[in-house]
Amino acid sequence: MLEASPPLLTVELADADLTEGWAGHLAQQAVTPLAIHLEGDLGAGKTTFSRGFLRGLGFEGSVKSPTYTLVEPYEIGSVAVYHCDLYRLADPSELTYLGFTDYLSEQAIFLVEWPSRGAGMLPAPDVTLHLEVAAVGRRLRLWAHSATGFAVLNALA
Repeated sequence: MLEASPPLLTVELADADLTEGWAGHLAQQAVTPLAIHLEGDLGAGKTTFSRGFLRGLGFEGSVKSPTYTLVEPYEIGSVAVYHCDLYRLADPSELTYLGFTDYLSEQAIFLVEWPSRGAGMLPAPDVTLHLEVAAVGRRLRLWAHSATGFAVLNALA
């Protein structure tokens, strides 16, 4: 769901490498806890963005899309990151049965694709980003919803 207010930042990204690079810059500003909701149509680049974010934190291994596992956990130094893809979720209450609420007690970074499918069960977003296909590449729009979110995004502006 797009936000009613104008985004704090809008970035044009010509290709996947720029998407990953920009996500890496955002990761460098990240603090814990932090909840980032990633919105956009299928193929808009949410997983590409997540891969760049994880690389920006220093993760060097393979980054898998959590489409079938729903959650892929990463330990990067002392930082826990949970990359979630809720596309296949039929009902938000399924998150309880899957043990997702156990993750919420941690001081972690949450990257949540398709957050509307987990409505009411997810941490409130500090940052919402929306990726969309543009004439060339992708357009990234970002909103801050908390003091932490504003600090993270203002560090990039």
